[in-house]
Formats: sequence, structure tokens, C-alpha cells
Amino acid sequence: MDDKTSFPGRKTGVSPTSADPEPAACPLPSVPDLSGVTVVPLHPGTPAADYLEAMRLANAAAAAHLNDPMLLSWYDRDRDFEAPQHASECHQDSAVPGYVDYGIHHGATLMVDVENGRFVFFYRPVDL
Repeated sequence: MDDKTSFPGRKTGVSPTSADPEPAACPLPSVPDLSGVTVVPLHPGTPAADYLEAMRLANAAAAAHLNDPMLLSWYDRDRDFEAPQHASECHQDSAVPGYVDYGIHHGATLMVDVENGRFVFFYRPVDL
């Protein structure tokens, strides 16, 4: 994913303009700040059959990039389901989905994007 990517099922932010009847006090960011997060896009030859297969692929990619990876948050576009559950409820009008915000603010250092946002997983290494 690059800085022009928006996340599935979420509105991208717009900057207020003079044509806006009530411009926002601050423009919403169009994408979350993923600095410090390594993004690994996965494009399997055959599309993942379901979330479980995508998670197996993402876990293997995470294990290749991190020592002892811990899954923090994820999104399944097929079912429009995320974890932690209801993370986006307080982000309804935000450009940043709850599962992204949760992952970033809980120390994610790796994002695995399966099939261009069909499934997205955030990981961090377990530091004990």
C-alpha cells in the first residue's frame, strides 16, 4: 500500500474548501500514518478461499518478517468484519478505520495486506 491508498469500506477524508457550506475545523487525513510500519502486500496465485486461508498466509508472512509475531487487529472485507470487534464504531466518520488505528496505537510494526485490502492484518513482535 502506498500513501494514496484508502482502506476498504471507509470514507477518505477531504480538505475543506471555500465551497463547503460548513468546512471542518481541521481536514481529515486521507490515509493513516503508516510510518514505522512495514507493509507486506500478498497476491496469491489463487485467491484465498476465506478469512482462515488468508490468515494462514498472513501469519506465515509475519513469521518471516518478525521474531514471535503477535496479531493485533485485522479486517475481512468479504464479511465486513474486524477485530477488535466494534473498533470502528467510534471512527464512523473518520478516514482511519478502527482496526488500523488500534493496530498502530498498540505497537504494530507490520501490516500484511492480502489481495489489495480484501484481508488486512496488523502485527507486532512479542517483547518479553
